[in-house]
Amino acid sequence: MAVPKSRTSKARKKQRRAKNYRLETPALSVCPKCGEMKLPHRVCLKCGTYKDVEVITISE
Repeated sequence: MAVPKSRTSKARKKQRRAKNYRLETPALSVCPKCGEMKLPHRVCLKCGTYKDVEVITISE
């Protein structure tokens, strides 16, 4: 039966688990109409278009 020879320190244990807790930045794409950064496959919040079709009207 496999038994650890020595105790795993708190720092080593937390370093091993830290990879799973890391936050990743969301992927962004450029709106072809206004050039604003937006989430892919979603309506642009700046101009209200999706795939070059105006979906919602934005009042400024």
